[in-house]
Parts: sequence; C-alpha cells; structure tokens
Amino acid sequence: MEAEVRISYENEREAEAVAQAVSPDNVKVPTGLVIKTTRKGCEVLTRIQCELRLQTLIATIDDLLSCVSTAEKAFSVVKRLETCFRQPSSCLQ
Repeated sequence: MEAEVRISYENEREAEAVAQAVSPDNVKVPTGLVIKTTRKGCEVLTRIQCELRLQTLIATIDDLLSCVSTAEKAFSVVKRLETCFRQPSSCLQ
C-alpha cells in the first residue's frame, strides 16, 4: 500500500519548517514501512510505503498529520511573536 500526503504553504520558510519538523519521525520505522518527506518550493510531500497492515498505514498518516499540526501551531505562535516585537501596540489587549 502507498499513500502520498501533499500540503502547500504560503512560503518556503513555512514549508521547510514543517518538512524539518516531521523528518526526524521518519528515521526509525518498523521493517515494511518507508516514509520519505521532501520539500519542493512551498509544498511538503510525504510518501508512505507500507507492507504491513492497513491499520499501520492509517496510524502512520494520523501520526504525520498530528506532527504537521504541531509544527503549524508552533510557527503560528512565532509569527505572532514576530509581529509583537515589530509592533508592540498590536499585541496589547
């Protein structure tokens, strides 16, 4: 079984951040599971090859999307902090 997850971002910096964030998870995987994440421009592409059970493939995709979500939340916070440093008045409530 194979799956491909392709996610587009506003810029290459965000795409690179996500690609780097999920890549360490690709290092130690069970035999029969291959995960490859790459960035091309503003797009992150993850290819998953699974010779194991369907549940393993689904769990792997779920894991990947969870890691992507965490990375996206992190750079959302960083963006907000950068804005606050540039325009402190925009962060006062």
